[in-house]
Formats: sequence, C-alpha cells, structure tokens
Amino acid sequence: IQRRNTVFDQMVKAGFLSAADADSLKNLPLGLDYHKVDHKEGGAPYMREEIRRMMTASKPVRPNRSDYASDVAYHIALGTYNTDSTMWEENPLYGWIQKNPKPDGTYYNLYTDGLRIYTSIDMRMQRYAEEAVNEHLGGYLQPAFEAEKRGSRTGPYTSNPAELSYNGVQKLIKNAVRQTARYRSMKEAGASEEEIDKAFHTPYSMDIFTYVRKTTKENGRSVTRIVPGTKTVTMTPYDSLLYMKTILRTGLVSMDPVTGLVKAYVGGPDFSHFQYDMAMRGKRQIGSVAKPMLYAMAMEQDFTPCSMFSNTQPVYGGWAPRNSSRARVGQMVDLRWALTNSNNWISARLIHELTPGAFANKMRLFGITGYIEPVLPLCLGIVDVPVGQLVGAFSAFSNKGIRVDPILVTRIEDNQGNLIYSAVPHRTEVLSEDAYYKIVSVLLNVVDSGTGRSLRSRYNISAEMGGKTGTTNSNSDSWFMGFTPDLVTGVWVGGEERYIHFNTMAYGQGAKAALPIYGLYMKKVYGDKKLPYSQDSKFEFPDGFKPCGDNGSESHSYSHSSDDYSVETASGVFD
Repeated sequence: IQRRNTVFDQMVKAGFLSAADADSLKNLPLGLDYHKVDHKEGGAPYMREEIRRMMTASKPVRPNRSDYASDVAYHIALGTYNTDSTMWEENPLYGWIQKNPKPDGTYYNLYTDGLRIYTSIDMRMQRYAEEAVNEHLGGYLQPAFEAEKRGSRTGPYTSNPAELSYNGVQKLIKNAVRQTARYRSMKEAGASEEEIDKAFHTPYSMDIFTYVRKTTKENGRSVTRIVPGTKTVTMTPYDSLLYMKTILRTGLVSMDPVTGLVKAYVGGPDFSHFQYDMAMRGKRQIGSVAKPMLYAMAMEQDFTPCSMFSNTQPVYGGWAPRNSSRARVGQMVDLRWALTNSNNWISARLIHELTPGAFANKMRLFGITGYIEPVLPLCLGIVDVPVGQLVGAFSAFSNKGIRVDPILVTRIEDNQGNLIYSAVPHRTEVLSEDAYYKIVSVLLNVVDSGTGRSLRSRYNISAEMGGKTGTTNSNSDSWFMGFTPDLVTGVWVGGEERYIHFNTMAYGQGAKAALPIYGLYMKKVYGDKKLPYSQDSKFEFPDGFKPCGDNGSESHSYSHSSDDYSVETASGVFD
C-alpha cells in the first residue's frame, strides 16, 4: 500500500494526477488477490521437484570407508556416489547451476533470475498416469491392503514372524517416531521421553490423507473419479504415523524411447502428503524385471530363444533358487518359455553359464549405476534401482538395442528469452541388432502368452507390446515394465518400507499390483486420438527373420498353464 501511494504522489508531481484524485485513490482498497506460490500445487509436482534437485546438485564427493560402520552401509553410499557421478558426467542438467555460471561469473538463482524452464511432460499423458494410479490404488489395492492389515498387531508391517519379529516391528516404529518433526522439536525444547510419549498418545483433531470420490463435468457429462484428498479425524500422532505407513506408494515413468523425452512422471500417491519421490529417487529391488537384461545378454552369446535347458532345481554352492510354479518340472524347456513364464531355475542356470561378473557389467551398459554385487542371485533382481533408470534400460528394447537416458527438461531460456540450454539425447548401444530382434520376440510373448497377458484379456489392449512383471521376496516390491515401438513405461508399487507389504501374492505380485496401472494408463493413452500413439504401431523385424536361426523350432507362443501369480516371484533369493 505504501509503494502504491508513493507512485500516486510521484504521478501528482509529474502532472499526471491531481492531488484530489490521488487522495481519493489512496483511500481505495489494494484490490490484490495475493496467493503465495506453493510448489506442491500445479502439474507433475514430483517431476518439478526432481528438476530442482538435479539443477541445484553439487559435484559428488566419494565416500570414505572410515565414515561408515559397516561394509553394507559403505557400499550403499558408494552406489549413490556412482549414480551421482555418472549423472554429473553424462547428464548436463545435473548440477546445471554450478556448471553454467552467468557471464559475470556468478551463479543463477533458480527462484529469482527469471529462468524459463521447459519440461518434456505431456499434461494429458500426465493426467492419464495420475488417473491410472488413483483408480487402481485408491479404488482397489489400498482398500484390499487395509482390509488385510485390519486387526493385525503388527500392521501395517508383515505378520510373518520369520521375516520380522514383533520386537523388530516395535523397533522400526520407535525409529520412525524419532524421525518425526514433532519428536525432534519436543526433544530440542527439552521434553523428556515420558512427555514425548504422552504427546504421541494424546488424541488430536487432524487432517489425514485418504482417497475420495470427486464428480466433475467432462465434455458435458458428469464423471466420478477417485482422487487424493483429506479427511478430518481425531487420532493420536502415534496412530497417524502408522496410518500413513499403511498407504501404498508407487512410481511411474513413461518415456519416448527414441528421444528420451519423459511424457508422464508420478512419484507417489500424493505430493502434498508423500514427498519422497519413488520415480527417480527411491531405489527398490527389481526382482524378475532383471531377467530381460540377462536373456538379452545370452542372445549375444550364441544362445537363441530355442536354446534348451533342464527345468530342474539347480544348486550352486548351497544356493538353490525356488520356483512358485510346478509347470513342466523335469522337462527340457527353451529360453522363450522360461522368460515368458519368468522361470527362476533357468535364469539361475543362465547366469551360472554367463557368469555374474559379466552380467553385472551388462547391467552397467543398460544404465544401472548403483551398487551391483556380482553374485548368482543377481539374475533374480537383488539390485536396487529407481523406476526412471529401469525405463531408460528398457528403452533399448524399443529402439533396436540403443538405450537413451530420460530427459526431463527440453530447454532453458534466460529472462530475456535467450536460449541457454537445449537437451541432446544421450544414447548408448547396448545390444547387437541380431540379439535385439531375438530378445524382443521373446518379450512380446510375455504379453501375448505369459505373466503380462491380462493386458489383452482385462484391458483389451491389442497393440504390439513387450513387457515383464517382477515381484521380490515376500511381495515387498511389485513391478511392471512395458514397451511399444514408441513408448516405454515402468511402474513400481510397494510400501514405504520393505517390511510393509501384502501377505500373499494374490494382491502383492507384479501382475496384480503394478501391471493394472500400466494397463489403465495405456488404455487411456490409446483412447485419446489427439495423442500420437496408435495400437497399429509395430516392431520392425528383418524379412525372413527366424528367432532361432535356420535350425530349431520357430514357435512364438506358449500356453500359460499356471495361474497369474505362480511364476514370477524372485522367491528364495537369499536361501
């Protein structure tokens, strides 16, 4: 108001306004509808936060072994360093602020220098991705999870004492309490443990996250959708902590496999309540999603989809992986059948022959940058990887063996409109063309006849697409990776912690927890005729291509003799 009135006084001095008019104008209300910008609002908030984090990142510093209490902690830190170092060297957006000083030598301020940052996101596809997440999690999976945990004395954690004891659950909860802002602020204020415990067990009125049904007008008709919302309850902070841990988390990244442009990005169920990003930041064990990379490596080393292996349990140095399915036990089976049905035994035989070290190197070539332990169980996906990195890896299956890294920002302009950054795709040759054609022919079969076949029967998607389900021990992590010639998409679903999961595979496996989000998303994408994606798009194979060469069966399809959830778990990884 003072600045406005000063302007009026200046206008009087300059003869543009009379003193009487100025006095009258000064008595008027300001008339502003001021609204402070909130980074939690607007489209694709997880992606925008990831862009901010990447652009303001500093050059990573290698960790010292002496700073860590165990080898495991050190290797985790080293894996993070390896990932960040690779990003620093290969991704010009990572650390952009430090890498691109102004002409005067100072650094740009992301908030005050008027930079215009253009993202790769397609807001229609972003909306479809969020709708798919809300529809499946809010309408189906979350109610099932809450029903399963209701009445459990260890809920939301596992009820299997062999996996985690009751005392172990209490220890995890105690640690979670100590990480809250309430606990830290009370501790800093000098409160005793008894006072803090009393505060955590005193009921308060509070707003908590929930899924709600919202009806809106779309194209002249009423449409009801499930969306993130809040509800007011009376609850203790302790119970609210457990309630929030009950909410399932998710990550989704959808990308053009040729340009690397990310079209949709979902890092969780709701950014306002769950700000940790499970699309690019969070790393989880990938389970059977690792197998396509292993089988692709085999296709480069004289194996074909028709190469035969004995479907019996192998034992290597005391490690004996398990299968959930008893299909074709004791028979000779080929690699096409094994990957289509996500057979653990054949994967174990394959990595034993190819060697874990060679496979670890191949995973590096696929773009996996974290800590990779070169051991036999690597074939069952014991490595932790973020969704976005896996999407980059799977782009090689859409792009004739050429991997492209995800791109979030297409260009940056300064406050005068001058172009100061333009994205260039970073591509890496991962597979020979011959190996590419062989592995893609198998991965198409996963959707047509294997663990991904519900995309055909349940979601009525006829497009030519490949994919792979994945489920880790005890259903801790559920995955689906899907790809077409012009779109590759990854979906992860799980709990905040690995001990928070479904008790059974009926809900917890990749085909039931993650694949439906992909199916709903792709159905919406194909239903929008304004988008440049068609179910008529096809993978190109050379004329006369034979997956098994001139010899061997050329069968491209196998009937799947077991149920949806009996074949794709990485069960027994640590046995």
